[in-house]
Amino acid sequence: MHNEYDNEHFFGEYAKMSRSREGLAGAGEWHQLRPLIPPLEGKTVLDLGCGYGWHCKYAVEMGARQVLGLDLSRKMIGEAARRNGDGRIEYRVCGIEEYEYPEGVWDCVISNLALHYIEDLRQVFGQVRRTLTTGGVFLFNIEHPVFTAGVGQDWVYDGDGRPRHWPVDDYFLSGERKTHFLGCEVVKQHHTLTQILMGLLNEGFLLEAVEEAEPPREMMELPGMADELRRPMMLLVKARKG
Repeated sequence: MHNEYDNEHFFGEYAKMSRSREGLAGAGEWHQLRPLIPPLEGKTVLDLGCGYGWHCKYAVEMGARQVLGLDLSRKMIGEAARRNGDGRIEYRVCGIEEYEYPEGVWDCVISNLALHYIEDLRQVFGQVRRTLTTGGVFLFNIEHPVFTAGVGQDWVYDGDGRPRHWPVDDYFLSGERKTHFLGCEVVKQHHTLTQILMGLLNEGFLLEAVEEAEPPREMMELPGMADELRRPMMLLVKARKG
């Protein structure tokens, strides 16, 4: 994650989002992500880009004995400790690419909406595999390549301001994408579907699930949510270390 998250304006706007106010219940992908989480009783869990720490708290509620949440944003880590502190959770200000990834320590590595900020996914995949125990699970949610390849990551609107279509361009040109999110310029990294999935396979992971996130029926009445069925925004992947 990038330091835009420590910008006062950005952090203030982020705090207004439903996933910030309501936690996992306010995240449209949670109904699909939760069934993919392996049994955590007595397990160790690493959260890459933990944000407010909602997944860390869920892990200890499911019986995890040790959880480490990493985030590059000091504000996020401070909020995580305030909202979702627990004696079994350690929160650390640390970038995903800077973590030491000790060998064979973690039974489950989770990352939610953070890996699309990483330029070299293949390197991170290799480090995650190294730090997992044998049979350990890597579960992540990344912005979908169709979304990150969107021109300006926004719709094309008609004269009345209604979304007409989602433009995609330069799909096979992976790399930096600059976009505006919550009133700030944010730099993301576009990766193709091939790069994401084959990157895992080439590092020796076994793919167990690949899902494109769809908002749940109970959220359809929220503004703009119905348009989320017109193009995928998130890609959920579960892989296991053999």
